[in-house]
Amino acid sequence: MFASHTGNSLFKGDREAREIALEYLADAWASAEEDGVRGEALAHAALFAAIATLVRDFGEEAVADLVDKLPDRIRLGEYSVERNLQ
Repeated sequence: MFASHTGNSLFKGDREAREIALEYLADAWASAEEDGVRGEALAHAALFAAIATLVRDFGEEAVADLVDKLPDRIRLGEYSVERNLQ
């Protein structure tokens, strides 16, 4: 469900660890949907948890800078799961 892409310097960690974590999240997401939790509710909860964790680990300013760049990255298709690559 999720594409693994982290082009920001905030994410210098181990790529393999991030991919494993993403697999865990995808499994939990699927399980929650099977239990009737709507995708929109999951997305909002996941965003809150992710941003809160990043703020705790990297500070408000670094996360604010990251979030400030999201609109352009979204428009460029970095978060589109079903995009066509040429």
